Amino acid sequence: MGLRSYIIKRIFYSILLVFFVIILNFVIFQLMPGSPLESFLDPRLQPEQIEALMIKFGLDQPLHVKFSKYVQNMLTFEFGYSYRTGELVSNEIMMRLSNTLLLMGTVTVFSLFVGIILGVIAAHRRGGIFDTVAVFGSLTTYSFPSFWMGMIFLMIFAFNLRWFPLGGTLPKSWALNPPETILQVIAGRLHHLFLPALTLFLFSYGGYLLLTRALMMDALTEDYVLTARAKGLKERTVLFKHVLKNASLPLITQAAMTFGFLVSGAVITEQVFGWNGLGQWIWFAIYNKDYPVMQCFFFLIALCVIIANFIGDLLLGVVDPRIKYG
Repeated sequence: MGLRSYIIKRIFYSILLVFFVIILNFVIFQLMPGSPLESFLDPRLQPEQIEALMIKFGLDQPLHVKFSKYVQNMLTFEFGYSYRTGELVSNEIMMRLSNTLLLMGTVTVFSLFVGIILGVIAAHRRGGIFDTVAVFGSLTTYSFPSFWMGMIFLMIFAFNLRWFPLGGTLPKSWALNPPETILQVIAGRLHHLFLPALTLFLFSYGGYLLLTRALMMDALTEDYVLTARAKGLKERTVLFKHVLKNASLPLITQAAMTFGFLVSGAVITEQVFGWNGLGQWIWFAIYNKDYPVMQCFFFLIALCVIIANFIGDLLLGVVDPRIKYG
């Protein structure tokens, strides 16, 4: 099967999977016990006010009408109205999406880059001091709960040293004195970004380091490595151009899945640092049983993972021509 036929086939399967996710997402929330508005209804409301709310959220309609409207909302990215705020879910997403992409995108890129580089060096110097320290450090930071590291950083760097703010996404002073230059904007965002990004980085880079190290150690024993060294190639060229490239297929898959979960945010870390992102948003939605928000969020995560998995499969064939599309 050629590349074009493979892409068409995968697109078809991905579309089917998206519709399966849409149906499953609808069924799960329909099976939830009780009325979704119970947590939000004020007992002082009059019957006509309650009826108006039911009409606004479409809860007075029969099941097939609810499903039709729900599918339309998912495919048009409208997502309906939030039970908690009464605002359009799509508007609330746009208010927080940039914050989550800034935090998670920065952490993911740095974690991948640092983890892979350190993993290559650790595999090359296996059994040495660097290898021992790198493995021990990655296992240690990965074992610490992210909320615990976040609170420690807040206590040391925010509360005691006052180098960084105690929380938030933007400086509070911007409400009265907005930044005048782009440098002020960048400095203010980085000032609030540093501690949550550091927490997530320390929690996540170790996985890439250990995976890269394991893959590299398996590949370093192959005959083509001995051949490359016998040709007089520099060790850096052997490690990164030959060994890492041949060992990178699981890394590509892992990276694709990681990027697929970018929009999920970091629920715990965003709560600790008061970061106004999608992770904090879904925390409030789950706590308050805000079904439209949860339906939207789960659908977006599934959609991003499906797309990331599709792109990852295509990249595997580009990196390794031995892979046959079928």
